[in-house]
Amino acid sequence: MDEILEVLGLRVARGRTEILRGVDWRVRRGEHWAILGPNGCGKTSLLKAVTGYLSPSDGRVALLGQVYGEADWRDLRLKVGFVTSALQASIPAAETALETVVSGRYAQLDLWARPTPSDTARARRLLRFVGTAALARREWTHLSQGERQRILIARALMARPRLLILDEPCAGLDPVAREEFLWFVEGLASRRGGPALVLVTHHAEEIMPAFTHALLLRDGRVFDSGPKARVVTARGLSGAFGARITVRRARGRYLALADHHSGPGAGL
Repeated sequence: MDEILEVLGLRVARGRTEILRGVDWRVRRGEHWAILGPNGCGKTSLLKAVTGYLSPSDGRVALLGQVYGEADWRDLRLKVGFVTSALQASIPAAETALETVVSGRYAQLDLWARPTPSDTARARRLLRFVGTAALARREWTHLSQGERQRILIARALMARPRLLILDEPCAGLDPVAREEFLWFVEGLASRRGGPALVLVTHHAEEIMPAFTHALLLRDGRVFDSGPKARVVTARGLSGAFGARITVRRARGRYLALADHHSGPGAGL
C-alpha cells in the first residue's frame, strides 16, 4: 500500500474552541515530511489525532487503510512510532537504556512485562543501530539529552512502525549535539525499507536533505503542503508564522531568519 497515512477533513473542537479545521494531509510510502507552524497552530493536536489519542469532532484519520474508530486503536498505535520529550518524564530514573528500548515492543512505560530473548536481542541490535550499544546498562538518569533521544528512537523502532513521528526532537540539544542528531535522522530517512518520517519543528534548518515534503499550519488550518522546495520558501514561512521571514538554501539545508521589525511586538 502506497498510502501510509490519510487525514481528510479533520476537525477538532473542544467546547466553542476549534483547534483544527478542515485539515487534509496524506503521507505516502517513500515520503518524509516536516511540519512547521507557530505555537498554538495545532501541531500537537494533529499528532494526537494521528496517533489515536485525540478523538476528532469530524473527519477521518486512516493508517495503512485502517480507520481510527473502526479498527482497534491499540493495534494501530503500534504501527506509529512516536518520539517526544514528553515521554522522558515518564521513564523511571533507574531504568536502563536496554529496558527502555524493550518497552517499545509492548507500548509500555516503566516496563513490567517479561521480555523474551528475541526482544532483548532486537533491542541490542537497535541500540547498535542508533550508536548507543555501549549504554545498554546505563540508567536513564545518567544519559545525556542526545543519548536519550537516540534511545527513544530505538524504542519507537522496536514495534517495526510504518510511520515514525519526531516531535521537536532537538529541543534541549546544544548546537553540536543537534547537528550530530540531525545527521543521524538523515541516515534513518535514507535507509531503505525504513519508516516514513514526520519531523515536527519550529526551525527550517532542522529539515534535512532526505525530507521530501512539508506541511505548514496556521490557526488550526493547513496553510500549505506539498514538496518542500515549493512550500519551504520565504513566502510560505512568512505566511504561516505571520512575520517577514527570509529563507536561504545551501547544500540541501535551509536557513530561515525572521525580520525583527515585523510580526507581533514590532515597533514596541
